[in-house]
Amino acid sequence: MSWLAARRDEARVAVMLLTRLPAGQLRGTVPGLDAARWAFPLVGALLGGLVWVVFAGTLALGGAPALAALLALGALALLTGALHFDGLADCADGLGGGRDRAHALEIMRDSRIGSYGVLALGLVAGLWAVAVSGLGPAAGAGAFVAMASVSRAGMVALLETLPPARPDGLGRMAGGPRPAAQVVAGLSVLAALWPLGPWPVLAMLVTVALVGWRARARIGGQTGDVLGAAQLTSETAGWVALALVLA
Repeated sequence: MSWLAARRDEARVAVMLLTRLPAGQLRGTVPGLDAARWAFPLVGALLGGLVWVVFAGTLALGGAPALAALLALGALALLTGALHFDGLADCADGLGGGRDRAHALEIMRDSRIGSYGVLALGLVAGLWAVAVSGLGPAAGAGAFVAMASVSRAGMVALLETLPPARPDGLGRMAGGPRPAAQVVAGLSVLAALWPLGPWPVLAMLVTVALVGWRARARIGGQTGDVLGAAQLTSETAGWVALALVLA
């Protein structure tokens, strides 16, 4: 397999993991998630662009910014299969309600949602929608692309720096150092400075760091749920920061 074909298949694996978009058929050896995670920020950029189309299209049709933001949030959930929303809820329940490490991990495996999960989902989704609607037309394509890309670069950062909290699962399969992933994640953060400016980017990075710190302290590392929580909370923090900067 050529170098380009290998990278193409890795990107397809990233699309299959992070979205519900068609990614084509994989032939031969399927790349591991650790090899595919360099493409996480690029998949995020694609998702951000698609969500912006929904937002901008609603505004162009005369819809109110609040309606456009809610439809954009719904599109984000549909395009990702609500993957990160589920991770946020599980992470909030586990880290918030677990008595100890083992109990927290047990709660995070439970498909049922608890009070911490409900509150976290409501708060984060509400902040996302309010911030984006408050920005209105100022929330351009570049902002949507950058927010989605950097927040998934945050997932890469946690996979690079935290050990897996379980011997199985996404955190185990996708973890470990990968120079290519580090380079792409770093470039996505630098590129985001142009449409966003420093404060939203800083807010996103600090949020990822806080989620990682809390996960390390409570369960000893990262899981797929922790990654999802980091993505969604950091993107929301970026939107809130941008709304405050442009207010």
